[in-house]
Amino acid sequence: MKDLFNKKAFSLNTFLGVFLVAVLMLWGKTYITQLTQFQLGVEGALQHFLLLLNPLGSALLFLGISFLFKGTRKYTVLLIVYTLMSILLYANVVYYRFFSDFITLPTIYQTQNFGDLGGSILTLIKPFDILFFVDVLVMFYLRFSRNVQKETNRFGYKKAISILAVALVISIINLGLAEASRPQLLTRGFDRNYIVKYLGMYNYSIYDSVETMKASSQRALADSSDLTEVINYTQSNYAEPNAQYFGAAKGMNVIYLHLESFQNFLIDYKLNGEEVTPFLNSLSKDKSTLYFDNFFHQTGQGKTSDAEFMLENSLYGLPQGSAFITKAQNTYQAAPGILKDYGYTSAVFHGNKGSFWNRSEVYKSFGFDHFYDASYYDTSSPEDMAEYGLLDKPFYEQSKSYLSSLPQPFYTKFITVGNHFPYTMNQELVTIGKADTGDSSVDDYFQTARYTDEAIEQAFNQLKEQGLYENSMIVLYGDHYGISHNHNKAMAQVMGEEITPVAGANLQRVPLFIHVPGMKGKTSHTYGGQTDLLPTLLHLLGIDTKDYVQFGSDLLSEEHNEIVPFRNGDFISPSVDSINEKFYDNKTGLPLDESQMELANSLKKEVDRKLQLSDKVVNGDLLRFYTPKGFTPVDRTQFNYTKEDTVEAE
Repeated sequence: MKDLFNKKAFSLNTFLGVFLVAVLMLWGKTYITQLTQFQLGVEGALQHFLLLLNPLGSALLFLGISFLFKGTRKYTVLLIVYTLMSILLYANVVYYRFFSDFITLPTIYQTQNFGDLGGSILTLIKPFDILFFVDVLVMFYLRFSRNVQKETNRFGYKKAISILAVALVISIINLGLAEASRPQLLTRGFDRNYIVKYLGMYNYSIYDSVETMKASSQRALADSSDLTEVINYTQSNYAEPNAQYFGAAKGMNVIYLHLESFQNFLIDYKLNGEEVTPFLNSLSKDKSTLYFDNFFHQTGQGKTSDAEFMLENSLYGLPQGSAFITKAQNTYQAAPGILKDYGYTSAVFHGNKGSFWNRSEVYKSFGFDHFYDASYYDTSSPEDMAEYGLLDKPFYEQSKSYLSSLPQPFYTKFITVGNHFPYTMNQELVTIGKADTGDSSVDDYFQTARYTDEAIEQAFNQLKEQGLYENSMIVLYGDHYGISHNHNKAMAQVMGEEITPVAGANLQRVPLFIHVPGMKGKTSHTYGGQTDLLPTLLHLLGIDTKDYVQFGSDLLSEEHNEIVPFRNGDFISPSVDSINEKFYDNKTGLPLDESQMELANSLKKEVDRKLQLSDKVVNGDLLRFYTPKGFTPVDRTQFNYTKEDTVEAE
C-alpha cells in the first residue's frame, strides 16, 4: 500500500496518476450533482457526510475495473467506464427535471416512447449542461494526448486488488452508516430518493438492477398458493356497495374522458379574475354529477400508463418502470374483460401511435375489442397537432363516427394530449392569458388547461348531438400531476402560500367527475385514489366486485378505506399524512407528536403491505391461477388493432 501511493504515483505519466485524477473528477462532479440537481431532502451531518462519501466508493470501484486490463487497453477501459458513468449521471439529471424521479432499468425498455418526446426533452436541457462533460474531454485528452506518457506494463494484481479493496471498504462503511440512519433501507421502502440519498447514484443503479431481476424471476417461481394471502386480503378489505348508488348507471354506456396532466387546483381557480376551467367548474356543480375533490393520482414511473393500469385493474403500477411495458403479456381481469360478460363492446381512442406506452399490446391482455390510434385519424394538418399527437378538439371531432359505429352498450376511453408538458400552444388557439411567475412551464399550463376545458365541453355537446348523452355514464379523471415539485417556487405564487410538504402532497389531487344523467349528484370530500375507480364504476353499473382481486374500494361505500397510498410508500388520509419519512397532521400540516405515532406507524404498515401484495400479483402474474365466478378469461390472441384488418373485418 505504501508503494501504491508514493510521489511518483501521482504523476500523469503513470496510469495510477491518471486513474486518481479520474476518481477525483468523478467524485467531485457526482457529489455536486447529487447536492444541487436532485431534491433529496438531505438533513443533518450524517446524511451530508454520506452524500459526500458515496460517490467516492463508486468511483474507485467502477473505474478500478480498468486495472484488470493490460497495456494501453487499461487507459481505453478507464475512458469508456468514465464516459458511461457520466452519461448515466446526466441522463438522470434530465429525467429528474421533469419526473422528479430516477431512471430505472425497466424505463430503458420504454424506448418506443422516446421518438415522440421531441421538444419535451429539448426544454429540459440547459445551456450549463455542457459542464457535465468538460471532465470527459479531459479524460479524452489524457487518453490520446502524446504529451502524456502511457504505461504499457501490467499493473500488479496485488496493487489492483488493494484499490478495489479500498473501494469495497468505503462502500461497506457507507452502507453500514446508511442502515444506522435508516434501518432496512434496501428492504423496507419503495422510494428511490432514499437509496440515492444514502447510497448514491451509481449504487442505486446496482440496487435497481437487482430489484428488476428479482421481479422478473417472480413469475417463474410463482404458483397458485401465492394467491391465498392476496385473496384473503382483498376480500377482507372489500367495501359493500352503497344501496343508493348501486346500479344507478345499470346498462348505460361508459365513456372515460382522460384529463392529461390535469391537477385539481385548476377547478374554480381564477387567473387574473378569469375562470381557467369554466365548463368543468359548472360540471362540478351539476345536479347529476359526482365530483370528488379529494381524489389523488397514485402513479409512479409509468405516469399516464400507470393511471390507465389502475383504473382498468384496481392494481397498483410497479415500483420500477411501467407495467404496460414489462407486464403486457400478463393475465388480467380488467374492466373490458369483466364488462364483455355483460354485453359491452370496448374501445380506446387516442390520437398518437399505438406503440406509445405499448398500448397496442397491453390492451389485448385487458380485452379491449378496438383501439383507434393515430392511424385512424387525419394528422396531416400541422395546426391540429400537439407535441404528442392530435389536439383535443379535432380528436373529439374525428372520433364521432367511430363512436357511433360501436354496438351499445359500450365501454370507451378517450385519451387526450393537449395539456401535456411542455404546455406550449399555438397562440391563435388560446383564449386566456399566461400566468406571470417567470417559470414557463407553470405560466403556459393555464392556456393548455383552458383548451382542454373547451374541448371537454365540445365532447359533451357532440354526445348530445349523437343521441348518446342520456344513456351514458361519463367519467373524467386526471392521470397525474402536470407541475412537479421542481416548480414549487412558482407554484407558491400561483397558490398564494408556501408549498410545504403537506401542501405539496395536496397538489397531487387530480379531478374525478362521474356524470350520470338522472342520478343524484354531489360533491364528495371522500379521500380516494385511482385504484378505487374500477370498483366504484362497477358498482354504479350494478356489478358486485367481491370475487375480484382489486386493491381499491368503492368511493361511495360507507366502508371505503380513505388511506391513499402513493407508489413510493408515502400516503395521505383525512387524519395522518406520510411524506418523505415523516408523519404530519392532515388538518394542521404540522409534524405529529409522539402520542400519535402508534397510529401513524400502523397506517404505514398497512400501506406497505397493500403495495407489496399488489406487486406480488403483477410480478408473479398470479391472476392466471384464479378465475372469478362468472368471468370469462381474456384470450389476447383474438385481438388485432391494425386499421387494415379492422376495415376488412367490417
